[in-house]
Amino acid sequence: MKSKLKKIIISFILMIIINIAFSPSEFWQLGLESPHVGLLFVLGLLLGPYGALGAVSANIILDLLNGFAPIDIIPSAIFSFGVSYLAYKLWYSGFKTNKITKPRLDNIYHLGLFLSSILICGLIYSAIHGDLIGFIVGTDKDEFYFVSYFLNFINVAFIFGIIGIWLSKKIDFIEAPKISKRPVNKKLYQTLFCLLLVVAAISSISLILEMDRNIIIGEIILTGILLFSYLTKPFKYDIQPNDENTLTENIIRNFLIITLTIAILGILISILSYNYVTHINNINVYLLLMPALIITDAIIILFFIPGIIILKYIENKIITPISSFSEIEGFISENEKIEAEGLVEIYSKYVNEKNEIGTLARSYTDLINHNNNYIENIQKIEGEKERINAELDIATKIQAAALPTEPIENDDFIVEGYSHPAREVGGDFFDYYMIDDDNLAIIIGDASGKGVPAAIIAMITQVIIKQILNHYQDPSKVLYLLNNQLYENNSEMMFLTLWLGIYNKTTKKLKFSNAGHNPPLIKENGKFEYLNIDPGIALGILENFSYILEDVDLTDELILYTDGITDANNEYDKMYGEKRLLNFFNEYEGDENPITPLLNDIHNFTEDAEQYDDMTLLYLKIK
Repeated sequence: MKSKLKKIIISFILMIIINIAFSPSEFWQLGLESPHVGLLFVLGLLLGPYGALGAVSANIILDLLNGFAPIDIIPSAIFSFGVSYLAYKLWYSGFKTNKITKPRLDNIYHLGLFLSSILICGLIYSAIHGDLIGFIVGTDKDEFYFVSYFLNFINVAFIFGIIGIWLSKKIDFIEAPKISKRPVNKKLYQTLFCLLLVVAAISSISLILEMDRNIIIGEIILTGILLFSYLTKPFKYDIQPNDENTLTENIIRNFLIITLTIAILGILISILSYNYVTHINNINVYLLLMPALIITDAIIILFFIPGIIILKYIENKIITPISSFSEIEGFISENEKIEAEGLVEIYSKYVNEKNEIGTLARSYTDLINHNNNYIENIQKIEGEKERINAELDIATKIQAAALPTEPIENDDFIVEGYSHPAREVGGDFFDYYMIDDDNLAIIIGDASGKGVPAAIIAMITQVIIKQILNHYQDPSKVLYLLNNQLYENNSEMMFLTLWLGIYNKTTKKLKFSNAGHNPPLIKENGKFEYLNIDPGIALGILENFSYILEDVDLTDELILYTDGITDANNEYDKMYGEKRLLNFFNEYEGDENPITPLLNDIHNFTEDAEQYDDMTLLYLKIK
């Protein structure tokens, strides 16, 4: 609260001081009547609604001291506040950019926004107050007040706006808006803004053409409605930090310094010329026009001299360094090291600069060193890569050979599997084999992670399961012993999920136990459903965990899978999912093995999306 009050007071005092400073008759004779109005823009831009409130409060006091009646001051104060706050709204509205910063003159966009905002606010303020003065006071010089207000507004706003923005870089006193929770209708506010400009322009023309007073009253009311409607536009952008010390900012700063210097000199020379001319008898008409001629010359100088200086600055700071950087072309040869010494000497004069050229010089120097190091090591890297690829190819073949390659088919059942790793090798595996004449072992597992570590765990698990099944045919006992073996020396905290079943073709009973794996699909009464099983926990996590032994009558089909099937993603990050998997099997009507049709359905779903996880299926059908 203290900060807001301070901004109001500062704005109030500045308005008073500037009005007093420009009160001498010389300024009035030069048309600099009420020059403080330009501060409405500056204070509103920098301090937001608090700056606008302080400026308008000071304006009211000044108008009262100048003899205006309170009833005449109120409309002026309302519109003054609106125009001042409009400067704030325009800056943070996000025209043609979503990167909104505090007021800075550090690039062409900000400079254009600053100048156009001055002209827009000056046009609206001058048109309204020209109408108000003409209507309230009853003078027939409405156009004189319009021109006077407009010129004073833009001149003061331009000069003090630049000074205020530069000061704000040293002392951060700017009032930044907070993001509004209200939604914004961009088209509505764009329409309101365009209509506001059109009405302001029409009001300006009507002052010159001396339109009917009733029309002018309508213009005033309509302008007020459009202005304050637009001021309700919510702020919707985060305030971004400003880029520091860019070349563009340096160019603009030099240009503005020269512009301000010429503007101030022009004003001083015009004042002195006027005083000199008015004390000479029989004045020549050219002497009367001396201030205008001086201003005209200043305009020429304003564009000519800054243009030369800016071009020289660009040449020294941009063109010359870039020309030096381009010399790298003569040092580059394919598959050869870059001759660094000559180039480093060229770049050394720029590497300590704290701008884009310095960054570019340092980047080129680093690039040369990195490139030379890369050329030296490229053959070694390629040789190592070929060795790794060869070893991975062997590992892929070994892992594939460890999985069943042919289905088991007899008069009682057919069992078949499929596995495809996301990388060269993976952590998914399946297995099936006859333990004896009646019992079929069915196994599917998924080791944590992907690649070589997961593949090693998967292969170790396959070997251990076969060893244990030679002594025990209780799936829960097998998992118990397997879990304890994997738990030992598990420093990397690897784990895997596994489902183990033993199907007896004589009794058609399926005994099974689960270690954190996905529940299988079982077909009963002509319909697939997920088998309700105990989830257990993954192997290798907790020692001496007791797994549950369960059984079910199996008379039709059984589908086992890993989560790479259900978690398959498409380009929209949607998963294939358990529901889609269940629907596929319930809707599938073919007589052949469903593995290939399912894989085709998953491929159609994922389209060109990269396979993220290993995919494994196991299919058992009872005849």
